[in-house]
Amino acid sequence: MSSGYSSLEEDAEDFFFTARTSFFRRAPPGKSRSGQPDVEKEKETHNYLSKEEIKEKVHKYNLAVTDKLKMTLNSDGIYTGFIKVQMELCKPTQTPSTPGRLPPSGSGCMNTLHISSTNTVGEVIEALLKKFLVTESPTKFALYKRCHREDQVYACKLSDREHPLYLRLVAGPRTDTLSFVLREHEIGEWEAFSLPELQNFLRILDKEEDEQLQSLTRRYTAYRQKLEEALGEVWKPG
Repeated sequence: MSSGYSSLEEDAEDFFFTARTSFFRRAPPGKSRSGQPDVEKEKETHNYLSKEEIKEKVHKYNLAVTDKLKMTLNSDGIYTGFIKVQMELCKPTQTPSTPGRLPPSGSGCMNTLHISSTNTVGEVIEALLKKFLVTESPTKFALYKRCHREDQVYACKLSDREHPLYLRLVAGPRTDTLSFVLREHEIGEWEAFSLPELQNFLRILDKEEDEQLQSLTRRYTAYRQKLEEALGEVWKPG
């Protein structure tokens, strides 16, 4: 079962794309690309939960897993696991072999990535694009989280500094509760708004449409009146 995936382990029953090991050029633990301690990033990652809370959540997460995609907790408190990302790319994208097109295995497919709790949204986007040899800038794409609450679906664009695996851990393994979607920035932006906000936008558009129609009606009513007056002068008996 090799379409769209890279092998994680030779004897694994399924095949997965390992984003962390395949594409991320990571600096040594605790240091930035410049060689200086990346205190801010470590603080962001580890301030979400304590080590004990992470251990408990990973344990509960693994108990709820039904597809063997479990998380692994390391001694330093960093954990690794899997996220599934739906590719929803509607516009043609540039690739070296097929300029202007996304490979058939890319658009619309579901990709399973093996990442760590330190990997950010920006890194996940970059890795997905490299997997499909998309040469466009990662800044043209966005990762969304799709949540299901009370029979309604909400989509929210994630910032590049958020950590998808943390969101997966907190939400649990069920994709009908939380899922991830990769889109172009221009596609699906309206889904980031709530239903009341969208309804308000429609009311504003309706009001503007009515104002434009009234303005046109007044304009052509005045024009018709002048035309009728002119015709009346022409046909007036001499």
